[in-house]
Amino acid sequence: MIFARSAAMAFNRWLDVKFDTLNPRTAIREIPAGIISKNSALRFVIINCLLFIGCTWFINPLCFALSFVALAVVLGYSYTKRFTALCHLVLGLGLSLAPIGAFLAVTGRFDLLPILFSLTVIFWVSGFDIIYALQDEEFDKTQQLYSMPSWLGKAKALRVSEVLHLMSIGCVVAAGLYGGHYGGFGLWYWGGVAIFIGMLIYQHAIVKPNDLSRVNLAFMTSNGIASVVFAAFVIGDLFLHFYNTRM
Repeated sequence: MIFARSAAMAFNRWLDVKFDTLNPRTAIREIPAGIISKNSALRFVIINCLLFIGCTWFINPLCFALSFVALAVVLGYSYTKRFTALCHLVLGLGLSLAPIGAFLAVTGRFDLLPILFSLTVIFWVSGFDIIYALQDEEFDKTQQLYSMPSWLGKAKALRVSEVLHLMSIGCVVAAGLYGGHYGGFGLWYWGGVAIFIGMLIYQHAIVKPNDLSRVNLAFMTSNGIASVVFAAFVIGDLFLHFYNTRM
């Protein structure tokens, strides 16, 4: 995960250096600012890709085979803003590989539960990425870049984000019901779900089409809390379930 994420982030910075230089919001990033050279960033991408593939080889044959697919998705995302407003969903797809990848690493097989969690991630990430993209609506239009805000405008893009987050809520609830059917989830899981939903509602409450002053609070802080707290509650729930079954 660390190597794939690092490769994807660095590749995005390497590929988008022209746009990052022109955009006042991103001109302070390391490559436009001259802190890191483009060639150094590209070498970093290649090294992380090789390390990622190498790690998957040590896990199991299925993870190794799918490592190339995973890299194609997380690296390919950086191109999508050039031709489709659905780029947010591609970003969500890239991050959604984490639950499936973790399950494959442990079990070596597919199952419905990690797919439900991956769908949760797709809709969650794409929803909050649309919120983040609100900041660049005008810039994207001038550079002929695609995003939901540049395509639909801020107000309608926020509605799309809300729908995606509702779909994310539906998937995380479905995952809980499916896991609970097999004795996997209890009250702690649903407590985590409640906090996760609360954070989604909160970020939509503080970001308005005519007021983007708290976009970073919504994008960074609320989603950071949602993910960490939800993970802690789920781990706690599974630990209690394991402990109780051994008593």
